[in-house]
Amino acid sequence: MTTLWGGRFEEPPDRVLWDYTVSPTDRRLLADDVVGSLAHVAMLGRVGLLSAEEAEILRRGLETILDEAREGTFRFIDDDEDVHSAVERRLVELVGDVGKKLHTGRSRNDQIAVDERLYLRRAASEQVERLGRFGLMLVSLAEENTEVVVPVYTHLQQAQPIPLAHHLLAYAWMVSRDRQRFQQVRERLAVSPLGAGAGGGSSLPLDPVFCARELGFDVVFGNSIDAVGSRDLVTEYVWCCAQAMVHLSRLSEELILWASSEFGWVTFGDRYTTGSSALPQKKNPDIAELARGRSAGTIGDLTALLALQKGLPLAYNRDLQEDKEHLFRADDTLAATLEALGGMLSSAEFHPPPPSPWTTALDLAEALVRRGVPFREAHAAVGKLVARLVGSGRELDDATEEDLAAADPRFEPDDLALVDTRGSVERRATSGGGSFESVAEQVTALRHVLTRD
Repeated sequence: MTTLWGGRFEEPPDRVLWDYTVSPTDRRLLADDVVGSLAHVAMLGRVGLLSAEEAEILRRGLETILDEAREGTFRFIDDDEDVHSAVERRLVELVGDVGKKLHTGRSRNDQIAVDERLYLRRAASEQVERLGRFGLMLVSLAEENTEVVVPVYTHLQQAQPIPLAHHLLAYAWMVSRDRQRFQQVRERLAVSPLGAGAGGGSSLPLDPVFCARELGFDVVFGNSIDAVGSRDLVTEYVWCCAQAMVHLSRLSEELILWASSEFGWVTFGDRYTTGSSALPQKKNPDIAELARGRSAGTIGDLTALLALQKGLPLAYNRDLQEDKEHLFRADDTLAATLEALGGMLSSAEFHPPPPSPWTTALDLAEALVRRGVPFREAHAAVGKLVARLVGSGRELDDATEEDLAAADPRFEPDDLALVDTRGSVERRATSGGGSFESVAEQVTALRHVLTRD
């Protein structure tokens, strides 16, 4: 086992140490590590720490490794301690001893920090695209169901009639915020840690600004200890994943309920559902159930990252090696969930029953309010009407003029026409509320928000 640090040791690493401390997880950062090394080599040549010939030799060798990384032909071996040592090993194989100059002016501490930032910036852009597509799919579903009236629920009790589109668009707004969070964290990631070294910088005439420009970063680190010892941006990225998964979990919960025979709101395509090994009549929304379940794992990844950092002294500690497992799992879970849940939703056929007439009770109270009745009195009057009807086994649309008068003499006979769910939707006046007009406005706004970068 050859290491990058064995010079001061008289014994090779024990297999127990090697097996416990070496993880293949960072191999996913291979291409990012090479990209960072290309910028570093260009800088070393520019400041004279490499000759022009040496810099060109290293550049060609690294370009070969980058091609291998992108084509999936790069071969890791058991003696590779991490992705950095693997790249250096392969570079020496390709170009000879000059490859040993690759690490000049650099530590694995700032190297992994730049690798992660390169990965996270690219991954954030990909999540922005995925969330945009998912949100636009919800908008399209809403457009297809603008005329369908359903109840909005509070406390899982039918509350008011709304367009089904309004309910679907609520999730589109959540997705738009999730997308915005990834855009914002991507901006905060645009700080290059190259040049921070092990934690205190270097006596060599490095040019961190040049490296930052080469890698597309906006600025250079302001503090070398912070640059290599902090992982808050990894945590923030995983928090973005966790919050998005929580929104998808809430959506999944409703899809599961809506697909039940008790609700009967939606049917999904056979290709996106599963059956039961024992019950031949079953058609299960397993994608939604797994999305709901996997959100728990992403919350766990976030919790693990927070706990990982809470007691670490500055600067770098090996504990931070563990961040990648949680980062990659959360990133992959969100990507896979958006694809799977999006496919299932694209097959949805909505056929909800109409909302209960009781959902228009607020309309009756607001009719009294428009006549100057204090809302608390109006609320009590409608409550009295509800009690009278329930006591006689009737629905709100069974009310008569006599019922209205008994509840409050300020009701008028024409108020009986307010007990109409579609009419209730059409009367809604609040901007952003559950009216057909508001739905149309939201569709336009969301199409703009979900395509803006």
